[in-house]
Amino acid sequence: MTIPAPQQPVAALLRCLTGADPIETHVSAIFVGPDQALKLKKAVRLGFLDFTSLAARERFTRRELEINQPFAPGLYRDVQPVVRQPDGGLALGGAGEVPGEVVDWVLRMAPVPAGDFLDAVAARGGLTPDMLDQMADAAAALHAASPVLRDVDAPAAMAAVLAGNRQAALAAGLPAARVEAWTAAAAAMLGRISPLLAARAAAGKVRRCHGDLHLKNLCLWEGRVTAFDALEFDEELASIDTGYDLAFLLMDLEHRVGRPAANRVMNRYVARSGDAGMTGALPFWLSQRAMIRAHVEAARARGSGQDGGALAYLTLAEEMLRPAPPRLVAVGGLQGTGKSRLARALAPGLGAAPGALVLRSDEIRKRRHGLAPEERLPAEAYTAEESAAVFAELAALAAEAARGGQAVIADAAFLRPEERAQIESAAASAGVPFTGIWLTAPLPVLRARIAARRGDASDATIAVLEAAAARDIGPMSWQEVDASGDPIPAARMLLRLPPPGSC
Repeated sequence: MTIPAPQQPVAALLRCLTGADPIETHVSAIFVGPDQALKLKKAVRLGFLDFTSLAARERFTRRELEINQPFAPGLYRDVQPVVRQPDGGLALGGAGEVPGEVVDWVLRMAPVPAGDFLDAVAARGGLTPDMLDQMADAAAALHAASPVLRDVDAPAAMAAVLAGNRQAALAAGLPAARVEAWTAAAAAMLGRISPLLAARAAAGKVRRCHGDLHLKNLCLWEGRVTAFDALEFDEELASIDTGYDLAFLLMDLEHRVGRPAANRVMNRYVARSGDAGMTGALPFWLSQRAMIRAHVEAARARGSGQDGGALAYLTLAEEMLRPAPPRLVAVGGLQGTGKSRLARALAPGLGAAPGALVLRSDEIRKRRHGLAPEERLPAEAYTAEESAAVFAELAALAAEAARGGQAVIADAAFLRPEERAQIESAAASAGVPFTGIWLTAPLPVLRARIAARRGDASDATIAVLEAAAARDIGPMSWQEVDASGDPIPAARMLLRLPPPGSC
């Protein structure tokens, strides 16, 4: 990769101002100094963009600032012109500050240490559960604030993505027979989910999204996971379903880090957004994202002679189109029995990638009141009427996701017979197998666990536990599992799941 010859004097100026050689991509050069990062768009024409004119570079540089600054305040600073001074030298300055002819445009950003980009964090095994939750929170906030796009033919748009992937995969030299088989399988799946895609578009789920949401375009900024470098040069590529936008991140996590990480991000995202329905199209979207990466890496390998793992991405794209069948598992029990810990442990091994959707009553209740899971609710949020509404939403979301093909784990106390009957009916209405797990443990153990809780979605206190323990829960048909120790092995055996890490 090289900077075009006419821009070499500009590059020399930016190198001087930052004291750094550029980090280059096919379309830009970023000069990272101790107090600023200067991004120059290369004067190149590729199949998907044209930056050859000065006007285009200005327009897209300003557009990049406009799109990204709201979600990364402080990281994106401003756009600066590079001007030719009367003496012929070049200078960087704001409008009117430096007289002369404008010869190029630069996006000025704050510098981010190389180790703070999340692909680098992931490579060193440094992604924490809190970082994963922050990824999902950032994606959910970005999507909630993104403009809704109307009159979009979502099935046709995905058909175009599929056709483009096939063409690019063949051109990149991926095995033709595998590409054609993948195309046929993807087309068949697209036919099945087209009504869902159209309904989601009508419901406002197609928005002006990030467009390139993967680990390399997330960083730690001021102590928080922050999305940056949203796609600015092609509105069509970024005008997509929010689930397809998220799918890039989930696929990247699945490939680079593993299914538990992708599963946690998916579940946190749904906890914040309530969008359980996206799971019905997730296998298709994940497969498209994996195929994009496969042909990009294959094309890069042909140019560099280095293997970028294209065949591994192709295999992943194929696997996504063969999802495991759905089922609905409910985990109930008194407060402190470890329902959420068990649900989180079981989820990656259940159903289609990236594992089961965990629907937790505590998170639904917080979302209904506009709060993050860790924020506490007042006592009036726990009325009988509100609890009935929470369980009704839990059952409805579970049925929707299971009907769409995703495995579901419903995580709630389920202390009332009607609540248990409601979730069982959700499985029946979706036509999927149901398993109810009832966790038990001595009261002293439960009291100690509740007293030790920190930063959890549950607001339950020891007093709440005592009141629940005194209640008659009615006849119990669910499978009892002792949770005084670790219930995970027994639950895995009950569900006939292989030990973690086995083939």
